[in-house]
Amino acid sequence: MNWTIAKHHEGLMIRTYLQQEHQFSKRMMKQIIHNGGEIRVNEVKQTVRYVLKAGDVLTVTLPEEKKGSMMIPEKMPLDIVYEDDTVLVIKKPAGRATIPSYLHSSGTIANGVLAHYEQQNLPYTFHVVTRLDRNTSGIMLIAKHRWGHSLLSEAQKKGKIKRAYYAIIEGHLQQKKGTINAPIDRKEGSIIERKVSHEGKHATTHYTALKESNDHTLVHVQLETGRTHQIRVHFSYIGHPLAGDDLYGGVTSFISRQALHCHHLSFEHPITNEQVDFSAEMADDMKQMV
Repeated sequence: MNWTIAKHHEGLMIRTYLQQEHQFSKRMMKQIIHNGGEIRVNEVKQTVRYVLKAGDVLTVTLPEEKKGSMMIPEKMPLDIVYEDDTVLVIKKPAGRATIPSYLHSSGTIANGVLAHYEQQNLPYTFHVVTRLDRNTSGIMLIAKHRWGHSLLSEAQKKGKIKRAYYAIIEGHLQQKKGTINAPIDRKEGSIIERKVSHEGKHATTHYTALKESNDHTLVHVQLETGRTHQIRVHFSYIGHPLAGDDLYGGVTSFISRQALHCHHLSFEHPITNEQVDFSAEMADDMKQMV
């Protein structure tokens, strides 16, 4: 990463400049200093105490990222919607896990992205920003390096990353447009399942019914918070589980996975500060139901 120092930044120490102008966290600064990163000014190695002058070219090299034992590159087709030096936006198919686990130790999106990086000689590991469940399809945001991940994670905490979904729920909603406010917590005895509980974390889901059939309703869903399984838990809680979602009471007669698709993603690009928007057409198995 390279920056040419402007006149109005003259006199700042490198540490101050990176923290104030480029949102480098204290943790990020420590990683650069102690874990193999490098800071150069006009191609000469410097410390973070160096005082910048107008016209200086500041170059920061992030330390090589360590990969977990399951983070093994595997070549696979990736439906890439957008890519630059900082972010990767892909369309994830249903049935593919996002990151490796003991249940799905290979063949995940992470494995495929690492192979994609390997082809480009990029020394990054996998930094997912908007993770999707294995059987949820649609748009997913990935940060390519730890700095981008730090910036996007902070934006996500502030509610600046917006996601919209299509879901097909069982039955018909009495209230065709509304908001579900119900805190979500982990279910006792399960590492996967979640439940509505007053002891849980705040969770808000906005919805609008779009189309009804005999047995189902297509709804548009906007998340205000991003709790694990939030949409699935909330609609099950109000008596309308997602079609195909047998974990939360849905039946699999019409579709073999939860009928949930992330169709829209918008956020402020962490480097250019431009607002960007991406969309993905609803998955075929859901289209057949509506």
